[in-house]
Amino acid sequence: MDRVALTVAVKQEASRLGFDLVGVTTPDPPQHLDTYRRWLEAGRHGSMAYLAAERAVARRADPRAILPSCRSILIVGMRHALPSPDPGPRLAAYAVGADYHQVILPRLEQLMDFLRPLVDPSFEYRLYTDTGPILERELAQRAGLGWIGKNTCLISPRHGSYFLLGEALLSQPLEADDPIRVDHCGSCTRCLEACPTDCILPDRTLDARRCISYQTIENRGPIPIELRPAIGDWLFGCDICQQVCPWNERFARPPTRSDLSPAPPASPPDPAGYLEGRIPVKSSATARARREGMARNAAIVLGHRRSPADLEPLRQAIRTHTSSIVRSHAAWALGEIGGKAAEDSLRLAAQTEPDVDVRDEITRALERILDRRPRPASSKG
Repeated sequence: MDRVALTVAVKQEASRLGFDLVGVTTPDPPQHLDTYRRWLEAGRHGSMAYLAAERAVARRADPRAILPSCRSILIVGMRHALPSPDPGPRLAAYAVGADYHQVILPRLEQLMDFLRPLVDPSFEYRLYTDTGPILERELAQRAGLGWIGKNTCLISPRHGSYFLLGEALLSQPLEADDPIRVDHCGSCTRCLEACPTDCILPDRTLDARRCISYQTIENRGPIPIELRPAIGDWLFGCDICQQVCPWNERFARPPTRSDLSPAPPASPPDPAGYLEGRIPVKSSATARARREGMARNAAIVLGHRRSPADLEPLRQAIRTHTSSIVRSHAAWALGEIGGKAAEDSLRLAAQTEPDVDVRDEITRALERILDRRPRPASSKG
């Protein structure tokens, strides 16, 4: 089978396996590597030190550093569920269904099983989906799948941006696709204007330290106090810059298969369930944030909606949760809800809290409650 026929066959099989986008590019060094290095030098990767490791940067600079025999790179994309239009606590749309790692990688393995008997016996490959040291969005753009939008997402002219990528580095040469060279964002700035934390930068990168997705997923410590109000209803991740994108408004549609969709349709996620540890994160993309991170995020969401009905799980968390980070965020949330019951819970917790950072958070929460308390009318003599 010649290269063109083999490429057609592989793409057809990829489509049969459920991939909505398929493209091929070469393993040439990425053109945007200097942008990536400047982004790292500016510290905009936050606490994600693995991105700046010398070995990881070297691998992103040349895919052949990962697979020396690499002669082509196959890029696939799979559509995930669309964001819910309903208000209330939310997970990023891609996290509502099954863990995409457990969907995309097995299908890529099946694709390799299809390819192996058609090529040289020495065939080698490496598979990734958001897990390897490669600049996958640039590779996908070079493979003709889309362009990198102002919101830093890869945008397909046929599907919008609600899809996830997977990559196969192959020792077998395939016919490369033409890249998308046109910037279809034009003069639109909806994503920049909609971002509640102003984390999107003019050079099509973002400052992860201000991004809701980074703070609720990758950040293992406390979320900065000044960013907590912007977290709003987001329990995990954020879709705002994609929801306002005209390409999603016009072209995004639900996946035709249920691989990355909830079945049956998911009800709104329960913040108290994450705070109390009743909702498992295993087999879900939320596993990336870990149980502690999801409990921390849940405390912020409960504080954001300021409902006295949420006092009990927060009172329990500030008294008994094993994580000081969760206790400190429960204190913040109680301060946001306010009222005598929240104040009493904070004062009681302060008497036994062993962690100085949590005690400081309790003090600040009490100060906010006292600042909102009505002042008695002054008497005139």
